[in-house]
Amino acid sequence: MDLYPDEDLDEARLSERYSLSRTPVREILRRLAGEGFVEIHENRGARVVPMDHATLRSFFQVAPMIYGAIGRLAVHNHTASQLADLKATQARFRKAASTKDATAMVMENTRFHAIMGHMSRNKFLQASLDRLLIDHARIGHTVYRPHNEAMDRHFAASVAEHDLLIEAIERRDEDAVADLVFEHWEPSREKMEMYVAPQAMKAEKLSIQLDSDVAAKLK
Repeated sequence: MDLYPDEDLDEARLSERYSLSRTPVREILRRLAGEGFVEIHENRGARVVPMDHATLRSFFQVAPMIYGAIGRLAVHNHTASQLADLKATQARFRKAASTKDATAMVMENTRFHAIMGHMSRNKFLQASLDRLLIDHARIGHTVYRPHNEAMDRHFAASVAEHDLLIEAIERRDEDAVADLVFEHWEPSREKMEMYVAPQAMKAEKLSIQLDSDVAAKLK
């Protein structure tokens, strides 16, 4: 189901859409609220969390610092198994980029950075990263949508930057990882601002999908 930022979530509509009663729908909305995707207000119901210019500004102020700190710690604290998972995720990200599968790119990019978060082994940074990844994914759904030569170059650059990050982590080069993270964020910021400008916010949809397995369990 495609939903706009700040859109009201009607329980009756969701119940009908997913063939669920109101109780499991409310439980799912509470879970989404806990993860930062929706807001629940007393006597007003639930709505999709807004994606406004202030949110974007705050995101870009903090994200490079958090991701950079995570990268530095990941260099020293990662395990061989985590590095293997990171490489496997990168392979899927590369495939998604080659086929221009925007949804898969967002999922694998989120998974890539989530694995780096686990590599850092720092619960304070992990909490911050978990929140950042929510908006990173939401923005990515918009950024990865246009299909043109400029975006194709951006896809290729993102894949190459991930490859370089993996190589730097593998050789335990902390400074190289930190530099790559900040270099990675500048073009990403420019692309995100290009496609998620304030005046276009209401015209862009974000996708929130109800996991069919979760829905089945809650019936």
